[in-house]
Amino acid sequence: MANLPKFPIFSLLLLLQLFFEASSSFTPTDHYLINAGSDAPLTTDSDNRKFSGDDSSLPHSVRLSASRTIPLTELDHVSPLYNSVRIFRKPSKYAFQIKEKGVHLVRLHFHRFDSSKFDLSDAQFHVLADGYLLLNEFSGLTMKSLEIREYILWVDSNNLEILFKPLKKSKFGFVNAIEVISAPKDLISDIAQFVDSNGVVKIDGISRNAFETMFRVNVGGSKVTPFNDTLWRTWVTDDGFLESDHGSKEVHFGGRIKYQLGGASREVAPDNVYNSARAIGASNPGVAKEYLAWGFPIVDGYKYLVRTHFCDIASPVLGSLYFNVYVNGDMAIENLDLTTITNSLASPYYADFVVNGENGVVSVSIGHSNWSSPSGVDALLNGIEVFKMSNSLHSLDGMVSANSIMRCRGGNSSFLVLLVAAVGLLVAASVVLRKRFMAVRDSVAWSPLPVDVSEVSLKSTYL
Repeated sequence: MANLPKFPIFSLLLLLQLFFEASSSFTPTDHYLINAGSDAPLTTDSDNRKFSGDDSSLPHSVRLSASRTIPLTELDHVSPLYNSVRIFRKPSKYAFQIKEKGVHLVRLHFHRFDSSKFDLSDAQFHVLADGYLLLNEFSGLTMKSLEIREYILWVDSNNLEILFKPLKKSKFGFVNAIEVISAPKDLISDIAQFVDSNGVVKIDGISRNAFETMFRVNVGGSKVTPFNDTLWRTWVTDDGFLESDHGSKEVHFGGRIKYQLGGASREVAPDNVYNSARAIGASNPGVAKEYLAWGFPIVDGYKYLVRTHFCDIASPVLGSLYFNVYVNGDMAIENLDLTTITNSLASPYYADFVVNGENGVVSVSIGHSNWSSPSGVDALLNGIEVFKMSNSLHSLDGMVSANSIMRCRGGNSSFLVLLVAAVGLLVAASVVLRKRFMAVRDSVAWSPLPVDVSEVSLKSTYL
């Protein structure tokens, strides 16, 4: 019998790990890339992705339902993806066949354009998807040169419809490109920790909300482009959000990131996020303890999902890193010990927190723990994501529901709000006048008995 080759045990373990990572790579079941206004497919240069034109080359599982749409081509933009645009004169929708129910990424691309036929300042429209209001009175006049809006939706039917509805007959809507991609099941966890001044409470059921990606930041590292992300996301640097960096240092790691079964995957965040970090150097006893803080401007009145990414690429040994995590100034995790969670260095972990949007900012900070070791680092952070959560009206853009937009013929939500307010004032005025009339009529005949009515405070919630 021939002798079998012998392999060291660590080589076998390495092969098993590589096999696991290769076999667990994610391929989306639903993957639609639409180049709006074009009659031909387009392959992008930056990430080699193939977009189908919506004029004649749409896949059979996508339908464009519209009565008056106009394609514009040859708009002379640097990126070929934005050299065409679909104009909507009337309410129009794209319908995507969904093969895998669950979490989906939806990206809408809007690029400013010059045309002799259309004045961009006339563009004002709503965008709705799956019963949620994504954009309310989106205006071409005030938009940036390029806006890519990313949403995360739980799709529980066989079709996902994205509706573009112009406000008035003289207005129009438009879109340059659309992406609809089924996401891995662990992209949005169903459980998070709600954090406020009263403490931390576990909540569940959050994955059924709609989310808008507000910020996606690679802390301590360089910009990550869609080419280097398995879900084609962009991660910006943290320079513009860092509020205090006293005693901080950037940490970079050249080894292999150890993704573990049941832990963070490359779809949660890529290697380029976990192999860099910003850390606080270990301080000597008696030296003032430093904190790192990041601030993100937000719109008040919503709840926000804050995801923090950790990967210990700085500690010399296991069990030497303990630190505290704060969100909006409130303690979110005390004495975070990544060793207990991952049982390994260079193994990623993420934590999700839900907070109320208040004072126009969401803040994240990390700092020294009473258990911190004098060697290594006091604290570190690899990445931050901030997502706006849909409110009780199923809206991500204002206190207007998708149903009210659908019922309003002209699509003008501002007019609808004013109309409702006016009706409310008329009702209130009629009640006051009636009370005064009844008081005058009955003032001689009788006096009402005092009634003790307790006030009930009703607080609406988004969850």
